[in-house]
Amino acid sequence: MSPLDHRHVTEYNPPSLGSEVPLRGRKPQGERALTGAERQARYRQRQADSHTAPARPPRPTRHASRPQQWHAAVATLLRLQAEYATWLDALPEALRNGATGEALQAVVDLDLDELASIEPPRGFGRD
Repeated sequence: MSPLDHRHVTEYNPPSLGSEVPLRGRKPQGERALTGAERQARYRQRQADSHTAPARPPRPTRHASRPQQWHAAVATLLRLQAEYATWLDALPEALRNGATGEALQAVVDLDLDELASIEPPRGFGRD
């Protein structure tokens, strides 16, 4: 017997005329099947019961105004100038005439008091 002579095929058995055809799908829980509106109402209720409130998105960080940024930048420059002055004072005499000493001296010699005295405009007619 060759493989072509015998094949395994699912046989179709049509229902007999007197037998009842089995219904497809899940059996109704009650006496009758739910209507579309009833199914939709149940679905929405399940969603509402299982759904927690969405987390609020984080508030965007508030940026400092331009005048605040200006004052912060000037304060940083003054702090750095003081640090460079301390570094220059701690530098040995042999290194003060080199590139590092000259650069530190140039930073220390800058007059930042004029920058500190400037008051930037507030803008939008608030001057």
